[in-house]
Amino acid sequence: QLQLVESGGGSVQPGGSLRLSCTASGWILEYYAIGWFRQVPGEERRGISCISASGDTTTYHDSVKGRFTISRDNAHNTVYLQLNNLKPEDTAVYYCALDIGSSICPFGPGYWGQGTQVTVSS
Repeated sequence: QLQLVESGGGSVQPGGSLRLSCTASGWILEYYAIGWFRQVPGEERRGISCISASGDTTTYHDSVKGRFTISRDNAHNTVYLQLNNLKPEDTAVYYCALDIGSSICPFGPGYWGQGTQVTVSS
């Protein structure tokens, strides 16, 4: 069964950090660009970061640039999103996604994980 699984979410205070992980069963992630998206209730799901299959290219939305870092560990079939200096407006459900035809960023996601909640509050 093809499945993406996010983990690492939680509740932190402003200024705190989390590391989100995206792992896969049934996929070899190194062949695909992977994107991280987030969604707040009542709003559209938005792309915030992407890493190419080679790892040579990374992109970030302006709202997270300089605070979030995307990386990949192909030996462990995992893509990470390091979240630093978190702000209350970063509160959202975070999803990873891929498209089977895409090795570069950006791409139109075809497959999603179930999401992991990040809550930033004091």
